[in-house]
Amino acid sequence: MKFIHFADAHLDSPFLGLSFLPSKSSALIREAPNQSLSKVVDLALKEKVDLVLIAGDTFDSARPNPSSQIFFAQQIERLTMAQIQVVMIFGNHDHMAARDLLTPSSPYFKLLGNGEEVETVSYQTVSGFEYEISGFSYLNNHITEDKLAQFPARSARYTFGLMHAQEKSGQSKQNVYSPFSLSELKELNYDYFALGHIHLRQTLSESPLIVYPGNLQGRHINETGRKGCYLGEINEQTKETKLTFVPTGPIVWQKATMKIAAPIGQSELRDAILPNLTCDETTYFCLEIVGAEFLNEKEKELLQEDEFWQMISEQLPHDSQLVDVRFAANSQLEIAANDQPYFTQAEQEVFDAEQFAKLSNDWAKKDELAGELVDDHQFIQEIKQLAEVKVNSKLKGISDENNQD
Repeated sequence: MKFIHFADAHLDSPFLGLSFLPSKSSALIREAPNQSLSKVVDLALKEKVDLVLIAGDTFDSARPNPSSQIFFAQQIERLTMAQIQVVMIFGNHDHMAARDLLTPSSPYFKLLGNGEEVETVSYQTVSGFEYEISGFSYLNNHITEDKLAQFPARSARYTFGLMHAQEKSGQSKQNVYSPFSLSELKELNYDYFALGHIHLRQTLSESPLIVYPGNLQGRHINETGRKGCYLGEINEQTKETKLTFVPTGPIVWQKATMKIAAPIGQSELRDAILPNLTCDETTYFCLEIVGAEFLNEKEKELLQEDEFWQMISEQLPHDSQLVDVRFAANSQLEIAANDQPYFTQAEQEVFDAEQFAKLSNDWAKKDELAGELVDDHQFIQEIKQLAEVKVNSKLKGISDENNQD
């Protein structure tokens, strides 16, 4: 038996912050989720799989654009016409009622667990290999309940679990996506538990297999690397399962680093950037410049200009793009020994989670995206880096003045 497991296609994803891209690149990124899904279907047809598991967040919202609904229905029809069984659940983004899904009914298409109730279905392949799938769909964007207790015991058949969920966290406000305990999930001992929601490809357990495939197409620079689906092949005698990751996303996001250790002119800066942006496929780069304290204000302004990014991008292969530049300090701040304890204390106070939340509270209240950012560890690290660059630049200036005296 062969199957495909994918999740988090996020059709209709807005790809925020990329409005500066030229029209050709804008069209490419808008079409990337659809292209990735098409490649999954192409793979299913080529490999003649028996089953396609869709683990939630097929659409980016609970009210998807009609064109995305129609496109998805067409792709599912390609599978069902080939008599490939498709079993799908809704996630926290596409928490829809079953009646709002435009996909035509078919004995080869099943929306599982409508109304947040765990449901089990049983099938068999053409060769007679029997399997069953248990899972549920979101009807609301948050599920705070641990649903594992509702899953049935493992069957004598090959048993799949299907769930859009996140491991329990120590912070209760994060436990809103069907939180589960990995130890309890392993105790179910299903042959294969197909998960969605986390956009990072990872295997939580090898035995039994508990797997996140990641999303089909990275949506921003924090979703780096190749994205795609898993192709599974089950030995029908031993029930041993072999997984192969198959990349499908037409665009790869990648972080690159350039280090400078001395002042540098604008033309030298431009020429130094290009060797750091190497790729063999369409890639969207975020460039981190380490040693940014050696840049003057004009150079920093240049590096934050969309037009400068486009100048660099025109020299990159495969329609690749430079889409972001970030600054980082080259080394630890040089501070007099008697001042170091006070600086350390100030750093801890400002970047203490509670204190940072208090400082950013007004900003977070005014904007929904801001509210998400202040809870984002990656964002806080970037703010900290910028602060270090700023202070290091000031201290370097003072040091240069002292050296001239």
